[in-house]
Amino acid sequence: MNPGGNANVEVTKALAALQPLYGKDNVEMVTVDGQRVRGIVRSMKTTQALTTPSVKMECANGEIVKIPFPTIAEIKDHNAVGSRPRR
Repeated sequence: MNPGGNANVEVTKALAALQPLYGKDNVEMVTVDGQRVRGIVRSMKTTQALTTPSVKMECANGEIVKIPFPTIAEIKDHNAVGSRPRR
């Protein structure tokens, strides 16, 4: 996903892309400044007054990273649909 346009469109697109990924592991977020965060989508805050909508990701080491929606440049789901589990 690569949101563009004004901030409201970016938030709407980010929320639409994140909802099916909520609670899934192996999701990567790339921010506009190049930071990459990979882990589990844990929380999405969109309706609290006077705050920037954001998503919280839990990394493999247990660290929680908060990413504001307007800074998300790309969302990658590394859970391939046709992939087979490793043995």
